[in-house]
Amino acid sequence: MGDKLLESIEKAELNHTLDKSEIVELFNSNEHNEELFKAADRVRKKYVGDEVHLRGLIEFSNICKRNCMYCGLRRDNKNIKRYRIEPDKIIELAKKAVGYGYKTVVLQSGEDDYYTVDKLKYIISNMKKMDIAVTLSIGEKTFEEYKAFKEAGADRYLIRIETTDPELYAKMDPGMSYENRKRCLKDLGKLGYEVGTGCLIGLPGQTFESLAEDILFFKEIDADMVGVGPFIPNADTPLRDEKGGTFINALKVMAISRLIMPDINLPGTTAMETLNPRGRTIALQSGANVVMPNVTEGVYRKLYALYPGKICTGDTPAQCRDCITGKIITIGRVISGSKGFRVKK
Repeated sequence: MGDKLLESIEKAELNHTLDKSEIVELFNSNEHNEELFKAADRVRKKYVGDEVHLRGLIEFSNICKRNCMYCGLRRDNKNIKRYRIEPDKIIELAKKAVGYGYKTVVLQSGEDDYYTVDKLKYIISNMKKMDIAVTLSIGEKTFEEYKAFKEAGADRYLIRIETTDPELYAKMDPGMSYENRKRCLKDLGKLGYEVGTGCLIGLPGQTFESLAEDILFFKEIDADMVGVGPFIPNADTPLRDEKGGTFINALKVMAISRLIMPDINLPGTTAMETLNPRGRTIALQSGANVVMPNVTEGVYRKLYALYPGKICTGDTPAQCRDCITGKIITIGRVISGSKGFRVKK
């Protein structure tokens, strides 16, 4: 088996293809993890270089109309103090992010209908005056809404598929439609956004076959960015007693994604560092080229509680920026001065 795994890794590094069974075999064995991660790192270096793109993250509302089983922001969670940040304050936070040197700002929230199309257009158009790339991560919208945000200046949109297994999707995201989720991704692509997606690793009932399908789906839709993270059980959700995902499997999904989609943007996610104190550094050495430090201020940082144990909630945005800069320089990488759009090769 060992040799076969090494052949698969070599094939993926050279040809950027793997079939479902080869991906499943890589998940089933930990014998050649080191080789897998090193190959992903070489492909990263060859295709996207040593620059690390920093995206400043503003978590502007933790109010959500959805009721996803794994998420601390779910509608039925009564143990969370809810907040929303007013449009002018969001613009002010973006200005500060630019002051810290960020070239991209990511606006993320629960699905909160308080932010109408007009409010969001106002925020986006004002942020675009700062000469930055604007990324939205605000959930499922109509084609017309996505179009309006694009026309206001939004460049990128992140919407995780979470899982491509329709049965698991129905269990994890009650009242939501897997087909509609895919429609969102398609619409965003049609409208010319850079499209980001991803999955949660370690959901109850998820198989390695299912994760392999997720990775092949990212490639099929030609995603520009793939953000993956381990499922971390939250005490305020129905999945509180579940086991959760592992750091190593999250790293594998990321590394395999890099091997078969060599030129995409791949973040080392915060959730990885929640499971491993060196999580983001290890991710950057296993195929990742993006980090998304939090630039939200004050009490809001603790209240955006997707999962427990989230790192850096007590830090200021300036501390976050200094900390991640230090980590990047220590491993011999450099911080990008560009807006970090995907360059297809």
